[in-house]
Order: sequence, then structure tokens, then C-alpha cells
Amino acid sequence: MENPGSSIISALGAGSGVDFIRLATDISAATFAAQRGQITARQEALTAQVSAAAQLRSAITDLSSALGERIRTGDLAPRGQIANAAVAAPIVPAGTSPRGSFSLEVTQLASSQTLVSRSLASRDALVGEGTLTLRMGTVSGASFNPDAARAAIDITVTDTDTLATLATKINQASGGAVSAYVATGTGGAQLVMKGKEGAARGFQLEATGAGGGAVAGDLEYFGWTPASTNGELKATARDAAFTLDTVAMTSPTNRVTGLPGGFGLNLTATNTGAPTTLSFSTDSSAFSSVMGDFVAALNDIVAQINVLAAPIGGELGNDPGARELRRDLGRLASQVVMPNAATGEPSTLGDLGLSLNRDGTFRLDSARLNRSLENSPDAVAAMFTVGATGVFATFDRFARENSLTTDPSSLGGSLKRYETQQAANEERLARIAEQQEVLRERLTREFTASERRVAASQSTLSFLQQQVDIWSNRDN
Repeated sequence: MENPGSSIISALGAGSGVDFIRLATDISAATFAAQRGQITARQEALTAQVSAAAQLRSAITDLSSALGERIRTGDLAPRGQIANAAVAAPIVPAGTSPRGSFSLEVTQLASSQTLVSRSLASRDALVGEGTLTLRMGTVSGASFNPDAARAAIDITVTDTDTLATLATKINQASGGAVSAYVATGTGGAQLVMKGKEGAARGFQLEATGAGGGAVAGDLEYFGWTPASTNGELKATARDAAFTLDTVAMTSPTNRVTGLPGGFGLNLTATNTGAPTTLSFSTDSSAFSSVMGDFVAALNDIVAQINVLAAPIGGELGNDPGARELRRDLGRLASQVVMPNAATGEPSTLGDLGLSLNRDGTFRLDSARLNRSLENSPDAVAAMFTVGATGVFATFDRFARENSLTTDPSSLGGSLKRYETQQAANEERLARIAEQQEVLRERLTREFTASERRVAASQSTLSFLQQQVDIWSNRDN
């Protein structure tokens, strides 16, 4: 948009010959150039400081996350071994650290109820209309104990339903509690119904037909109770039974959870009278590997600090957060990670081989780590968990404390301070831009008025000159 002062000056013919519009812009810019330059330079320095502080903070938080992940799911996660692998497969959920050995004897596997109906000519044979009631509970011999917490399921059967459509209706109505299908064998087509594993997941069928009794073509043909002769019970629902260190336990399924230390078992066979041994451990070489990687990662952080917080030329050369991080790293080897360790057991990162060099870098003292592994292997293993104590908890706390934005002496506090200063400088630059524009507009108005007066003077002068010329011609 054309400046109104510019158009006025142009209309007047720019009598003075001076570009007052450019002059107003240049003067306003020059007036605030020093302030703007100082703030811009400070902003560039702050941007570098924010980047450096964020880089260091990211380095320690990333190391903490990687360490926790490796302990949970990597080579430090304990592995389960069972002497008789045919009996069970151990399960170690992420984040759990079962240790030690256990005696396991499986006397019974969990199973589901399997019921096979009497046969019809084909899967397309009509079953008869009426209501089929599916009731869940426990089958024991000739008796049935219904589960009061589960409502009976009524299935409406029409006069057009076949054995195949009846199986579909049972599947839909039971919501997966019972699965049904039609099997055609040498004796004809039969309805096969299977429940879920567990003694309390048995079932019985109560059939109310349109009449005719329990004969083919009437729905009562498919009714079944433990005391009836309709159909055939092929398998009874039951719980798994086993002993762990001679303690008797049961499970409704063959997937057992919540065992000591958080481990579980997939039971696959019985070994009555022949207990097997289940044990959990971590390969000792894995501890050396993780400590070596931990030392290397710490040295990477130290190298970054040496560059970013160098007294001369470092973006964080005089930063309190960087200094505090350096001091905390220097105390890391002596940090107690197991405050409740027994006398003689490893309790510090130094006991795991973390050692500080004179130049502030770290090295792995393999001899000290190996002594701890030889003398207290279980105590070393306990240090590598994701609980409230241990290597991960200690370094995670180290990372969090150095990242606290509420602590002005921490790296996080420094980062927040620099970001706050950046925001304040942005506001100052915005105010300077507003002040500069106000000055430019004022100067433009003043120069426009001056130009108008100059133009008027020149017009008067021109008129007088014309009159003088006329008078002179007359005299001649």
C-alpha cells in the first residue's frame, strides 16, 4: 500500500529534491539499530545455549530409558529353564525379575468340557422348534452346580433350524463361552460343543421342545444333564493342579500367572511323582556387557560436556546446570544403589566396576565386577531390576534431578531460564519494531509538512520571478 506522505510529496512535485520517505525509514531504523543488534546477538547466543542444554538433557534421559529397556526385555532379563521341558514352559513378563529355583510337579492339566450329541441323518436335518437353555457351572459326577454369577442363556430355535444353524446360534448366543460345530462321522451328523478350560466353566443344556419327547426331530433330543443319557460327555471341565516347592496350587487354565517374582507357566504335561526343577538366572557375561556399554555411554556424555561446557568457546561455559551435571557424574561411581544390601554384598555402582579417571572420564574395572559376580551373583542380579532400588532406579533419578525445570541449579533449570530469556527478547524485538514504525510514521508526517512548505515557497518564488521578468521587459 502506498504511503500517504509519499503520494502528497509526489503531487507537490518533490520540490526539495529530497526522498523524505526513504529518509524517514532510514532514520527510524538507525535509531533502534543498536538495541536491535544487541538483542539479536543475544538471541543467537541463547539459541545455541538452548540447543546445548537440550542436547545434554536428551543424552542423560535417553541413556536412562535405554538402560531400563535393556533390563526389562534385553539380555539382562532373567531366563527361565526347566529340567523337563515337556512339563511346562516358563513365562517371564517384561519388568519382572524372578530368581532362584523351584520344584514343580504337575498332577493334572486344565481341560474343557466336550459334549457330543446324539446323531441325526445330516447337518441339514431339522432339530425341532423350542427353547434351548445353556447354563454354566460345575459338573461333578452326576450332579451340576450352576454358577449363580452367570445368567442362563436362552436360545430360541425355530421350526426351520437345522443342526448347522443350531450350532451357529449357540456360538452367537454364548459369546465364546461355548463353541459348537457339526461333525459328520460314521454314525451320522453330531453336534459337538466345547467350553473353556476350568472346572467352573462346565455347562448343561435344558431343552424345551414343541412336543414328541427326546426323539430325533424334537429339540429335547439335544437336552443334556450330567445325570441324563442324552448325548455323551467326552471330557469334563477341570482345573490344572500342581505343586510348587510342595505347595499345592490350582489354576483354571494351563496358563498360570502370578507365581513368585511375577513369573508364569504354560503347563503342557503331567509329571506326577517325578518333580522337575525350574530355575531363573541371567548369564553373568550379560552384566559385563551392559556395564561396558553403560561406561561407553557415560563417556559420550562426558565428551559432550567437555565441548559444550568448555570454559572458552563453550555454549555452556559458565552454566550452573552443566557444572552440576559434571559434579553429579563425578559422584556416580560411589552412588549407593542398594541401600539395604547385606554386609559384604555389592551396593554401589563402583562395586559393579564403574570407576572414575582423573580427567573425569569413566572406565570399567572388570576385576572388581568379576569379584562381585563370583561372591554375590544373586545380589548383583538384584541390582539390575526396574524396582525402587538398583542401577536403573539410581540413574533414572539422576536423569530426573538434572532435568528438573524447578531447580535453577540443574540442567533443566538452565534450559528453562534460557527459553524464558528467549521469549522475553522476542517481546522486546516486537516492541522495538512497533516503536520504530511509530517513529517512521511521525517523521514521514513531519517531512511531508516540510515538503509542502518548501513547495509553497518555490511556487511563490516562481510567481515573483515571473513578475520581475514582466517588469523588466516593459522597461526595455
